[in-house]
Amino acid sequence: MARLFLSVFILACVLPPAQADEHTVVVTPGKTDGACVSVDSAGRRVQSMACLNEKLLPAGDAPGRQAPSLSTAETNLQRPSNQLGLYNRAALEHRMGNAFGKSVTPQRPPPPAPASPLLPPPLPPR
Repeated sequence: MARLFLSVFILACVLPPAQADEHTVVVTPGKTDGACVSVDSAGRRVQSMACLNEKLLPAGDAPGRQAPSLSTAETNLQRPSNQLGLYNRAALEHRMGNAFGKSVTPQRPPPPAPASPLLPPPLPPR
């Protein structure tokens, strides 16, 4: 069975693709002078956004450039929501217990039975 599956998988990878339809993306190679690659998708020519962003970067050594350091505000934005005091579904489920989705009051243990002043106190469970 595994050999049959493997042979079908290899044949599917080797066979040429089916006929192109309107959703097929055709990539044309760019010029060698550093021009961006343009893509023809359903009759519309679109340039690569990654290439355009690279062109907008300041001139210099692109591979050796260090990433800019994040400001305090940007660092705070990357922190998890529970550290920022925002809504967190997992924490809400934990706090609500088995009442999550059933009630607006969290799960609490049953109140203890009132003790009678006339009877001796009950023995602690073992």
